[in-house]
Amino acid sequence: MALASLPLLLLLVYCGSSRALELVPSDQKILEKSEGDKVTLECKYNVGPMDIGTLDIDWDLVSADTQKPDQSIIMFSGGVTYVNSEELKNRVHFSSPDPSDGDASIEIVNLKSTDTGSYQCKVKKVPGMKSRKIALSVYLKPAKPRCFIEGSQQIGKDLSLKCESKEGTPPVTYQWFKLTGQQPRPPGLNWDPASGTLPVKNASQYHSGTYRCLANNRVGSEECMLILNVVPPSNVAGVVAGAIIGTLLSLGLVGLLVFFCCKKQREKKYEKEVQHEIREDVAPPKSRNSTARSYIGSNHSSLGSLSPSNIDGYSKARYNQVPSEEHERPQSQTPNFVPPKYHGLTVV
Repeated sequence: MALASLPLLLLLVYCGSSRALELVPSDQKILEKSEGDKVTLECKYNVGPMDIGTLDIDWDLVSADTQKPDQSIIMFSGGVTYVNSEELKNRVHFSSPDPSDGDASIEIVNLKSTDTGSYQCKVKKVPGMKSRKIALSVYLKPAKPRCFIEGSQQIGKDLSLKCESKEGTPPVTYQWFKLTGQQPRPPGLNWDPASGTLPVKNASQYHSGTYRCLANNRVGSEECMLILNVVPPSNVAGVVAGAIIGTLLSLGLVGLLVFFCCKKQREKKYEKEVQHEIREDVAPPKSRNSTARSYIGSNHSSLGSLSPSNIDGYSKARYNQVPSEEHERPQSQTPNFVPPKYHGLTVV
């Protein structure tokens, strides 16, 4: 009887020991975090007096492909911690300094989008074994958006308020808020949450004010602000006329500068030409007196035959007929002239 009841007793002991290892209930099933944050994946457990085997804790990244094995990330066995993932090296560790005290939770810091996946915690202590899966999604929160205005900020014109965020895991949605102005929410302010565009039709001064745009997704948000100032139309004709006058004045000034520069160049060129024409070896022109004397000397022989009575008239007539310099003889060919004396008179 005692021998017959022994297997039943052993079976009861085994069943009781297998139920002794239990994981503490947790609400963590799906987690969503943003890049750069940290996360704690909970896995706490309890053991009973019948759990006498070696404690092994293993965290795996479950493969999306059922045909491929799961990837071991970190494990605790024989009182030693092992990090098996190169991708998470220096970024993953057990939350407790001693995982054997009932806390097998791990912490991952500086999260990346590549950390997205399903993580499984397995706690083994012979004869029991328990496991739990936690889905982790890592998103990129929106970058700080840029707020700007497209269109003319004049009364009666159409314009658009724009809000753009260059980064962020989709879907990224946008919201506009009017913070100041004569009306808290002017009529017709309906924006597109997907594009972040807020159109303003037939703008008026009621639309003026400070606006705030909020870009957000499931893990975070960022904002930007702008000031809209709707003003009356400007004097376009006056602006155009002023621009034309300014252009003409500029062209006139440029023309004057070109004229004076050209004039200066011509003056310099003329001075150079005059300097080249002047030669130092050219003799100066002879006077008319020397020409007259040469002419009188050449006609000495004819004067010698004249009588005193007609010498005065002849000399005056001949002297007035001074030849031009084209017929002048060289000085070397002119004989020396000695005026004759006639009855006390000297012809000069």
